[in-house]
Amino acid sequence: MVLRLTSTAFSEGESIPVKYTCEGQDISPALVWSGTPEGTKSLVLIVDDPDAPDPQAPQMTWVHWVVYNMGSGTTELPEGASTEGLPQSAQHGLNDWKCAGYGGPCSPIGRHRYLHKLYALDTVLEGPQQMTKADVEVAMDGHVVAKAVLIGTYEKQN
Repeated sequence: MVLRLTSTAFSEGESIPVKYTCEGQDISPALVWSGTPEGTKSLVLIVDDPDAPDPQAPQMTWVHWVVYNMGSGTTELPEGASTEGLPQSAQHGLNDWKCAGYGGPCSPIGRHRYLHKLYALDTVLEGPQQMTKADVEVAMDGHVVAKAVLIGTYEKQN
């Protein structure tokens, strides 16, 4: 089976509804996955924006959400999971606002892509509390057994 990540809030390449952005309720969208490979010990989710600050001249990738050490049997994060509670054993990492949790799309200029990346790992990550994306990427190096990506877009309305 192939690891597959979807959302009930938006489809691949489609616009992320305002509800999940800084102009709305700023809550995390529902995410569902299937095809977790045998031997998976934990799952990682990283949501980031490679188009920051301007899609015509990107200068950095802005991190919106980091979740790691989700159990291998986890198959979804329901809407609002960032504030309503993660699955048992899962941990929030720090986003680029230096907060643990989800920060929704808030593109300053133009339409940005938001990459929802799910990784299946053959280990459980160890490291400091509330690791950053960089910490998580170092810790999972050599341990990724599968990856799925779901891309949504958003352009700030005001």
